Amino acid sequence: MAEHAPVRSEADGDGLFSRTYAAATLSFAAVMFLTGFAALAVVPTLPVAARDLGAVPLFPLVAGCFVAASLLGGVLGGDWADRVGARRPLAAGMVLAVITLLVSATSTSIWQLAAGRFLDGISAGMVAVSINTAIGQAYPARLQPRALSLMSACWIVPSLTGPPLAGLVADWWSWRAVFYGLAALTLIPSLVVVALLRERSGTPERAARGERLPRPPLLVAAAVSVGAALAQYAVSGWDVRHLLCAAGGLAVLAVFAPRLVPTGTWHAVRGLPATVLLRGLSSGTFFTVEAFVPLLLVTERHVPPAMTGLVFTGAAIAWAASSWVQGHLLADHPRDRLVAAGALIMAVAVALAVVGTIPSTPSPVAASAMIVAAVGMGLLTPSLTLLSLAHSPADRQGYAGSAMQTSQNLGQIAILGVASAVFNAGLAIGSSELAGYGAAFGLLLVPTFLAALLASRAGHLANLHG
Repeated sequence: MAEHAPVRSEADGDGLFSRTYAAATLSFAAVMFLTGFAALAVVPTLPVAARDLGAVPLFPLVAGCFVAASLLGGVLGGDWADRVGARRPLAAGMVLAVITLLVSATSTSIWQLAAGRFLDGISAGMVAVSINTAIGQAYPARLQPRALSLMSACWIVPSLTGPPLAGLVADWWSWRAVFYGLAALTLIPSLVVVALLRERSGTPERAARGERLPRPPLLVAAAVSVGAALAQYAVSGWDVRHLLCAAGGLAVLAVFAPRLVPTGTWHAVRGLPATVLLRGLSSGTFFTVEAFVPLLLVTERHVPPAMTGLVFTGAAIAWAASSWVQGHLLADHPRDRLVAAGALIMAVAVALAVVGTIPSTPSPVAASAMIVAAVGMGLLTPSLTLLSLAHSPADRQGYAGSAMQTSQNLGQIAILGVASAVFNAGLAIGSSELAGYGAAFGLLLVPTFLAALLASRAGHLANLHG
């Protein structure tokens, strides 16, 4: 993709689907649609696969490999995009996605399935960072909020159809057929992206001038991915081996993770560091809500799984709708204020989840927490992406994207891990499970209020609008 906004003529128009941007917009939309479909479709498939492979206790490892590997994929894709433009890492990520789906489909052991999910995480990290970088490099500032909201909207149909269709295929046919089908569906847009790459390739300005760009810490990213995978494996048991894996994983993360984010991230230094930190706080909070609310509904409120699935659908629609609002109706509002508003909305969602643990409270109250939290994420996630692009020069937007991806995944691992520890500690001292849920949800008020307080640091360097 060309690394600057293309030269426009009067006939080009002024929207995402003008002649200048139509091919890129449609290609990115197709990629995001199938990425969302694949990501959501495997949710009901992986437990069935783990059961058939006789390794249910290792299911947390299979589920966690994807998140852990996307750390490495984000760093790899971000550096690649800074050096040669976003199209090549995007094409490579799509091709790798097809390969990894075939690896998972042919699994004969849980370890091969875990390897397939690990490679899929790498491809997903590359694709996500490449698309965000491409939008920052090739779209004018006035179109970037709309482009990002369109990417979110591309998850609506997958959220409605992906999980139920995959569940039916797995029940009526085979879980392997789900992976084979996703590989076939992903193949065509992968070829389209490769074709567009041949037609319109570009080189970033600094690379075109022959300047040497700093090498990315790929070994560090690999170490962080392994550390995150160890931490995910550790939650599958409480014996000495699992405790050692937990200690080793946390030690690796503590040593190497700070090297993948901008200096000053943990201190919320104004600009990009604060923006990166806010991505971790918000993502970790949301995905912890997404993990515990369905568990609460199924185990304590005995809500049918089909109804719980509708909560996921409602959350996806709410996220996309909120993202559309920020990209169209609120496009002229300062982005740091939208981040603060989104964080406060998520605090309301956390409060609903806490109230939902009271036995006399109707179960829809707890279910609504996911939907309200998705509204907050739809406001703040695109805003944080735009802020990260605004704080980065054109030839470092790939690095900014990879740092955001790293923070997102670390936030998910850290906040979910702490909440799980609080939940299990409550059970260990004899408290009821509802009290454990309440304590875990109450803990989430800390990152949400912290994000609201720190939001102004993300927009301090300039009066940043959409």
